[in-house]
Amino acid sequence: MIHVLETNNSIANNFLAELRDIDIQKDSMRFRRNLERMGEVMAYEISKTLSYQAENVHTPLGVCETKVLTDQIVLSTVFRAGLPFHQGFLNYFDRAENAFISAYRKYKDELHFDVLVEYIAAPPVDGKTLLIVDPMLASGSSLELAYKALLQKGTPSKIHIAAIIASRKGIEYVEKHFPDNTTLWVAAIDPDLNEHAYIVPGLGDAGDLAFGQKI
Repeated sequence: MIHVLETNNSIANNFLAELRDIDIQKDSMRFRRNLERMGEVMAYEISKTLSYQAENVHTPLGVCETKVLTDQIVLSTVFRAGLPFHQGFLNYFDRAENAFISAYRKYKDELHFDVLVEYIAAPPVDGKTLLIVDPMLASGSSLELAYKALLQKGTPSKIHIAAIIASRKGIEYVEKHFPDNTTLWVAAIDPDLNEHAYIVPGLGDAGDLAFGQKI
């Protein structure tokens, strides 16, 4: 199942427009904040699909029945572009456990590379609701590697993947390589990948724009 936020007008469209804008991107602090705000919006949307139970809450004047979240959430992201996006989710799912994965491109030449995972810090995920959040879903291969790394910690009961911008190829890859209990959330779908496997029109390199160019 896939949910696309931009099909309905919301303030998320403003945040997305600023993330794409080449002039606004020059302000890395604002870029990071917009990644975080997109995480907050998407966390709210995902929260509508999770499990809740009735619970009595004592107020100063009486007792009120309300519904509280029962999913045990593990919130995971890939270094480094995912960090502000992850924080947006954590602002809402503030009781979530957290997982972090290091993945990077090791280039064979200018156009060819392998994606390597070198580091993972994660709690057990067995029977829990796993959220994998990454701003850009390009080819989908690095996302699959991150997911397989997390499977070392158990098998989640439900999987939610959240990306701000996804390519059509990336969506097809997720649909083919992830289990049936996976729900994909994206703000926008872009049509193409260029020869460097960057999304077009996309927004550029989210990690560099958030934290500065790497060497």
